[in-house]
Amino acid sequence: MTVTIIGAGLGGLVLARVLHRHGIPVEVHEAEAAPSARRQGGMLDIHPWNGQPALEAAGLADGFRELVLPGRESTRIVDRDGTVLLDRPDDGTGERPEVQRGDLRQLLLDSLPPGTVHWGHKVTGVRALGDGGHEVSLAGGGSFVTSLLVGADGAWSKVRPLVSSAVPEYIGVTVVETFLFDGDVRYPAAAKVVGAGALCALAPGKGIVAHRESGGTLHTYAQLFKPQDWLAGADAATVTARAAEEFDGWAPELTALITDSDTPPVLRRLRTLPAGHRWARVPGVTLLGDAAHLMPPNGEGANLAMLDGAELGQALATHPGDVEAALAAYEQAMFARAAAEAEGEDIYVIMFGDDAPHSMVAMLAGE
Repeated sequence: MTVTIIGAGLGGLVLARVLHRHGIPVEVHEAEAAPSARRQGGMLDIHPWNGQPALEAAGLADGFRELVLPGRESTRIVDRDGTVLLDRPDDGTGERPEVQRGDLRQLLLDSLPPGTVHWGHKVTGVRALGDGGHEVSLAGGGSFVTSLLVGADGAWSKVRPLVSSAVPEYIGVTVVETFLFDGDVRYPAAAKVVGAGALCALAPGKGIVAHRESGGTLHTYAQLFKPQDWLAGADAATVTARAAEEFDGWAPELTALITDSDTPPVLRRLRTLPAGHRWARVPGVTLLGDAAHLMPPNGEGANLAMLDGAELGQALATHPGDVEAALAAYEQAMFARAAAEAEGEDIYVIMFGDDAPHSMVAMLAGE
C-alpha cells in the first residue's frame, strides 16, 4: 500500500518524512511546478508543544536548529505614531525559535528520496470508487487511483468534499502583503521601527504587522477590517494607494512598509472553517492542516499541520495491518486538538479591538 498525499506544504511533507522513516511507501502530488515556483511565506515560530515534537518525529530536529535565525523572537508593540509601548527582546532561550518557512520546507524536501514529490500535479477533483479507493483527476487530463488518500492541500482542499461539505468563510479581515529588501541599507527608518524581530503597530480596526527576515528583508502584513469585496479586481497601484489611505496620518516609517514595497502588493482575505470542524470516518481518506481545521493566522497553523502529519504517520506505523484503526485514532486526537485551539482567545479582537494597541500590550505583559 502506498500513501498518497495531496499537497507539499509543511504538514504533508512531515507526514511523508515520518512514513519514509518507517518504511511505508509514500508519494506526494503538488500543484506547483517546482519547489521554487513561489515565495513560501515568511517567518514561523516553531512551538515546543507541537511543531518541535513533529520535527523530532521526522528526525529533523538538528537540521531545524541550524535554520533558526537568532534574535527574531523579539516583539515590539507601537501605536500609530510609532511610539513604543512594549519592547520585548529575544531572551536567547530559544523556546519558540523563528525560521523561514521556505527554508523549513526545503529541509523537509531534502529529507525525502528523489521522486517522492510529483511537481506540477494540480488536482482538479477526487471521486470515491468504493471499498476505500479513490480516483484523483489532474489538470491536463491525467488521473490515478489510490487506496489511502490524505488531503494536505490547504484551505480550498479538493479532498475535503469526500468527508465534509464545509467551506472556508471570510472572517472580515483583509491583508495587504508587502516586502522591503535590504531594509537596513535602503529603508533605515522602517528597519529601525521594526526592530530585530516582530513589530505590531495597532489601532482599532486596523494594524501593520511586520517581521525582520533573513538578509534584512522586512515582510509586512497591513491588516484591515473590510467587506469581502473591498478592492476586488483592483490593480497593484490601486491596492497600494488605497491601503496607504487607510493609514493616513500614521508615522511615515510605518506607512513606508506599505508604500515602498519592492514587490507588487498581494491581497489576501482571511477565512476559517467552522470551529470544531469534524466528520464521520470515511474509509481510505483523511485530512490534515488547513484542509482539516483552517483558522485565522494566530501562530499555530503551521505548527498544528506539522503535528497532524507526524501523528498521522506514527498512527499508520503503529497499526500496520489496520489502516482504518490508524485513521480513526489520528482523527479523534486531531479533532480534539484543533477544537481546543479554536476555543482560545480571538487574537484579532485583542489586536484590533476598541482598546488596541493597549489590549495587545496587556496580553503580552500577562496582565
